[in-house]
Amino acid sequence: MKELMDFLLELGMNNNKEWFDKNKSRYQDVQGWFNELTGRILDGVSSFDPLVRGLTVKDCNYRIYRDMRFSKDKTPYKTHIGAYICPNGKKSGYAGYYFHIEPLNGSYKTGSFISSGIYMPEPVVLKSLREEILDNGDGLISAVESAQDFTLNMDNKLKKSPTGFPKDSPYDELLKQKDFFLEKPLDDRYLLDRNLAERIIEDFSKTYKLTEILNRAVQYAYEEMV
Repeated sequence: MKELMDFLLELGMNNNKEWFDKNKSRYQDVQGWFNELTGRILDGVSSFDPLVRGLTVKDCNYRIYRDMRFSKDKTPYKTHIGAYICPNGKKSGYAGYYFHIEPLNGSYKTGSFISSGIYMPEPVVLKSLREEILDNGDGLISAVESAQDFTLNMDNKLKKSPTGFPKDSPYDELLKQKDFFLEKPLDDRYLLDRNLAERIIEDFSKTYKLTEILNRAVQYAYEEMV
């Protein structure tokens, strides 16, 4: 882990192709280590979430190369590394389990964290999720509360109740959510634990109840689209 963090820190200060090319062998080494970590976590998550069984590491890991086509930021590389374990792979739109490793200093705002749930769902999926909240709000609240050490991200939500949904619902604050995921920041002590993969797997297991409920709603939305 230390080698990966050091590499990402230096990349953040030298985010250009020339530096990256000179340090390509270092990148390949830390990427290999991260691939192994992802594989171990994937195996662990598969033991309690049957919907992710059969995935490969490639289905989950993100590339370090940035897509600069529509971005004002023209730095070519991400300064973090991450993987998303969810049914049918990272681009499927299903809820899942994400882990993100990023050095935290004055230049970085996020830091390392793990999260479970769904981020920026398609409109038809978001509608289905909100219908699930109306039908099973207590179950969702219970799932959130049972995920010890995680918090529900509330950064992206409507100011008013969504169109087409009751304004007097006891679940009004949940209905305003545009994303629905739990998150837990990771400090250096957590990241440098030699049993890191096992710790992440154990934490993700606490969030399975939520992802199961969310994916039921996602699946319903996709079936309606057929």
